[in-house]
Amino acid sequence: MERLVFVRTCVICSMRCFLLSFVFILYPALMSAENAFPPTAPDVAEVKTLPAGVLLKSTGQGSYFDESNRLFRPLFRYISSRDIAMTTPVETTIESAAMFFWVAPSEVAKVTGNADGVEVIRVAERQVASLGERGGYSQTNFEKTRNKLLAWLREQPEIMATGEPYVVYWNGPFTPWFLKRYEVHVPVQRR
Repeated sequence: MERLVFVRTCVICSMRCFLLSFVFILYPALMSAENAFPPTAPDVAEVKTLPAGVLLKSTGQGSYFDESNRLFRPLFRYISSRDIAMTTPVETTIESAAMFFWVAPSEVAKVTGNADGVEVIRVAERQVASLGERGGYSQTNFEKTRNKLLAWLREQPEIMATGEPYVVYWNGPFTPWFLKRYEVHVPVQRR
């Protein structure tokens, strides 16, 4: 009887290990998406050039942190109904709530114009100051990272901000907070 309990316990532990491996290792690898541009490493501030591209935009009222679920749904319906592959990162503006999905160059032909609360926009190549971080996608983390980036930017005499800070998220909602990566961007130009 004791041996049966031991075997049952081992089987349960093995199943738990498999599930944890799936959630933390296999699932993120299976759900990986094409990157629109390379991420900025955590704790690194840099100036980088974002490529020109096609973005899908969803807007809401108030702050992004109050509207994020309502912003995501129309974008997800749009790409799902047109069989458009998901890309990363997801861009968001904070004060005037908006979420942007990048469309991979190979998927642009599937974009059929504005529909159901989603606006198709084309952006030119642009330069941003970027600070990469790890952690949950919260207003507190955004504000902390934004303040660090703005302090770094004030120490860079050769560049100046030309727009408001926004946040870029690299991971999906099922990624544990301690594995999530994000970065704050500020549009910039050389002096």
